[in-house]
Amino acid sequence: MQAIRQVTCNWQGSFFVTSFKAMASLCEILLALPESQKTLAVHLAEQMAAEVWRIEDAYSRYSGNNLFSDLHASSGKKQQVNAETARLLNFAEQAWHLSDGLFDLTSGLLRKVWVFDGSDRLPDQSEIDALLPFIGWQKLSWQSAPPDARGEIKGGWLTLPEGMELDFGGIGKEYAADRALGMGLHLLEKVKQSFATEGNKWPGLLVNLGGDLACSGPLTKDKPWQVGVESLAIENTASLLLQVSRGGLATSGDSRRFLLKNGKRYSHLLNPLTGWPVEQALRSVSVAAPSCVQAGLVASLALLQAANARSFLTATGLKHWVLD
Repeated sequence: MQAIRQVTCNWQGSFFVTSFKAMASLCEILLALPESQKTLAVHLAEQMAAEVWRIEDAYSRYSGNNLFSDLHASSGKKQQVNAETARLLNFAEQAWHLSDGLFDLTSGLLRKVWVFDGSDRLPDQSEIDALLPFIGWQKLSWQSAPPDARGEIKGGWLTLPEGMELDFGGIGKEYAADRALGMGLHLLEKVKQSFATEGNKWPGLLVNLGGDLACSGPLTKDKPWQVGVESLAIENTASLLLQVSRGGLATSGDSRRFLLKNGKRYSHLLNPLTGWPVEQALRSVSVAAPSCVQAGLVASLALLQAANARSFLTATGLKHWVLD
């Protein structure tokens, strides 16, 4: 039975904070609206949260009876996918190429033998070896439809070999953050005349899905949003305070998901080529980029680079912060 979904909205003195739960995370939407606009703030937050829930419902492997389950029910057969799924698969394919196969949406199968609960339980090599034949983007067949006259992709054709799985968890929250922000801006466009007549500034919005952020503008003209990056040592405590005015910010790390055996820490970030955690991975990387999904990809790719992560991040030219 699905849990009751609700959005709470509270005035914080200069902006609204709305909270809800999605994608196994506590989520927030911050809206730089005047207190007199609470009705609008609640409407925006509810519609933006609904967009996050829509994506979760469609692509979650836990839901069942959804788009994700339909894709896997047709394993071994060529199937047509919708425009949104095509965009996600195109992005995943690009990420796979950019990472030389290290970023792979088919590697979610490894969760069957790896449970990163802070314990010392490591899987046997035989368990990993049994899964590796079903991992590898190159083993599936994906053909995107060509873009139309407006440059839009309308769909595509996927053949997922039997025994293989797709796991959208590596890009799901970041994509949902960008989509929720886009929904908010679309709704604001419809009521922009009310701001012009009241003399209000165009309001900044910030979507926070468990630490993955998408932002449309600052809190005020001269004041950015203040965002904390969680400490590696103390849970629910920020060790970095970043200023965010626009674009995406994503953090990837192993502060909560890891294994520890004989003094060696095993990161939750797995190498799909070997089935084992990446060696010498940084503990935490935060990246700022034009969109949240871009920021999330770069943060993940940096961790996958292991000892070469810092030089990789520098080469991107994007702002980044490392905790190690």
